[in-house]
Amino acid sequence: DQVEGEKEFLLARIQKRQDNAATHAFDTFFAKLYGSHPYGLPTLGTRESIPRIDTAAIVAWYRRFYRPERMVLAVSGEVPAAEVMAEARRLFRPMRATGEAPNDAVPPVRPPRASRTVIAQAAQQTQIVTGDLAPRVSDRDYAPVQVLRTVLGGGLAGRLFVELRDKQALAYTVSAFFEPTRGPGSFLVYMGAAPANGRRAEQALMKELERIRTTRISDEELRRAKAYLLGIFAMDRRTNARQAWYLAFYEIEGVGQKFPDQYRQAVETVTPADVLRVARAYLSAPTTVVLRPR
Repeated sequence: DQVEGEKEFLLARIQKRQDNAATHAFDTFFAKLYGSHPYGLPTLGTRESIPRIDTAAIVAWYRRFYRPERMVLAVSGEVPAAEVMAEARRLFRPMRATGEAPNDAVPPVRPPRASRTVIAQAAQQTQIVTGDLAPRVSDRDYAPVQVLRTVLGGGLAGRLFVELRDKQALAYTVSAFFEPTRGPGSFLVYMGAAPANGRRAEQALMKELERIRTTRISDEELRRAKAYLLGIFAMDRRTNARQAWYLAFYEIEGVGQKFPDQYRQAVETVTPADVLRVARAYLSAPTTVVLRPR
């Protein structure tokens, strides 16, 4: 009964995402970008997959993937470490490691070709999502791409906000996102515009992406981007809870607990030439999705 109730809830959420213009645009973008790779699948499932899931499938999946050798436990709080370890042993002792190597093989991501998809849907705004594949956390280009993202979408001082919203008044909102993962990540720009400005907004956005691919940023712009990026990184790690989260995340990503210091050093060494290089590498054949009102 619990499974059937959850399936009904998920199907309702899937429909809600479909009806929401922004989430529909993002889901379509990732499906186009990643193709048959699992990263292209919606995390809620699909109308076709949800009905096929039953109790036996859930239990089998749990036993296959939720194993001690695959888990990382992060704890934060005023608690004695010895008590935490004792409780963890009590709770997780029944879980036995199988000794088998995890079978996580997935199909490789095929480099996407530049494409543009237009969706007509009931909506208040024109939604524009464009981007490309990006490096993993462990790749050498991780820090330069983070700087690139900050140059384009680093708060109110980012290029896209200043040029497209403040100066040209073409966007309600505009942001750049870099989602690194264990596999190929994604670098994308999102823009919401008035329907009457949709075509001009898309053209202006593509012009800014062309500019970042062809012209080196200034030393001053690079300095501001680094300061903003490292400042946000430091602020996000102020609490013990967030530090525990990051330590677990870096462990899962396979980069180790010394990664924060290595990352800061890598950001400091990024040059204007590095930003130009990664802009050309990861924004050369963008996948674009435009969702506009009917």
